[in-house]
Amino acid sequence: MVDPNGNESSATYFILIGLPGLEEAQFWLAFPLCSLYFIAVLGNLTIIYIVRTEHSLHEPMYVFLCMLSGLDILISTSSMPKMMAIFWFNSTTIQFDACLLQMFAIHSLSGMESTVLLAMAFDRYVAICHPLRHATVLTLPRVMKIGMAAVVRGTALMAPLPVFIKRLPFCHSNILSHSYCLHQDVMKLACADIRVNIIYGLIVIISAIGLDSLLISLSYLLILKTVLGLTREAQAKAFGTCVSHVCAVFIFYVPFIGLSMVHRFGKRHDSFLPIIMANTYLLVPPVLNPIVYGVKTKEIRQRILRLFHVTNHTSDL
Repeated sequence: MVDPNGNESSATYFILIGLPGLEEAQFWLAFPLCSLYFIAVLGNLTIIYIVRTEHSLHEPMYVFLCMLSGLDILISTSSMPKMMAIFWFNSTTIQFDACLLQMFAIHSLSGMESTVLLAMAFDRYVAICHPLRHATVLTLPRVMKIGMAAVVRGTALMAPLPVFIKRLPFCHSNILSHSYCLHQDVMKLACADIRVNIIYGLIVIISAIGLDSLLISLSYLLILKTVLGLTREAQAKAFGTCVSHVCAVFIFYVPFIGLSMVHRFGKRHDSFLPIIMANTYLLVPPVLNPIVYGVKTKEIRQRILRLFHVTNHTSDL
């Protein structure tokens, strides 16, 4: 922004525009979005409750699944309440510090989720390629330490973010093109050199998302090599334990990478695509992950049916 004397000044607030071009429909679009949010929270809380109360599910794969569900709840909650306020009450203003906090939460939680997905891939690798060592390598205390490491890593990667944003002067406009605050969006409003922010963003993406996706791919290449040497029955069982995680990986990484590419290489006037992708990235994974694990994981499915008193012969499914 510019002060009365014409000098550059720091932003005190930003304006979130919601869905440009769909302002009149935003009120009604908020209802399905709100419904999806409650489905996401309910679904992930159900997963956490089932794993916590069933002692037979106190295994690394399910503990990691609890971590994933908890992060999905936090990621969706970091953006959805403000989005609903925009769509229903036209509350488009967000204070600078609140924007910074929301930005930090979204990016750090995303980094944590990427780390948990990597840990889940490592769990599947050890379970399939080194089954005799699985119980000794991934003990519950070690799994909890991996969870803490995910929190520390996600927080540490985003620790410089407030510094890099607060150093920027803002002018000309304080209107953000999303329904919530993202680093890529905020830094484009600065009237100063943002090369440091761009380099920092690339370093975070490469060291977190890039490295994690590479290691996950390597894990599954090694798993595939091992599985191809098994009998057909053993192959089906091994692939069955990996399907849910592979789906979760694609659900998380495809929107994230796509959104990053659009922000870095897309043109400003093509703003509708990144907005839709951003809303998809933060809401769809929390909605789909419980469904995928509930449908594809027999142990989870059986306990969900039991929880809601559904009498089905699950052994025949």
